[in-house]
Amino acid sequence: MADVMGKQEVVALLNERGVAFDMVEHEAVYTMEGMDELQLPFAQEVVKNLFLRDDKKRNYYLVVMPEDKPANIKELRATLEARPLRFASEEDLAKYLGVIAGAVTPFGALNDPEGIVQVVFDEDLRSYSGLGVHPNDNTATLHVPLDAILAIYDEREIPYRFIPMSA
Repeated sequence: MADVMGKQEVVALLNERGVAFDMVEHEAVYTMEGMDELQLPFAQEVVKNLFLRDDKKRNYYLVVMPEDKPANIKELRATLEARPLRFASEEDLAKYLGVIAGAVTPFGALNDPEGIVQVVFDEDLRSYSGLGVHPNDNTATLHVPLDAILAIYDEREIPYRFIPMSA
């Protein structure tokens, strides 16, 4: 695999592109509860990221949604017209996203040059001023404009789509 993009590489990429973003460095966090305890200035726009796969390990989905919205995996499966979904393993996280559990982020898709992972954004995120996400490392959280993330995806031909997810 090509060099894995970690925190420094993600930050450098955003800086090279002239993207305005905020970054807060913190101790490693592994849960949404841990994120809440940080009391980030953009806490209301921190997102939840789920890395799912179908039961045949043919399709992988990185689902990005509001932190406070419960994930309805059955509804998601129906909307995606997918086979039964389950959480991908830590091995899959490392293989396809180059991250560990607790550091899942839309930037993980930068570590998937084959485009295996489909990124699925909740439609509600379009109203956010930015997304609170890790830079492929759970010791920092960035607040990045969604359009900047999508521009990088478009440039690198990373497959993504927006779908409505009910609360």
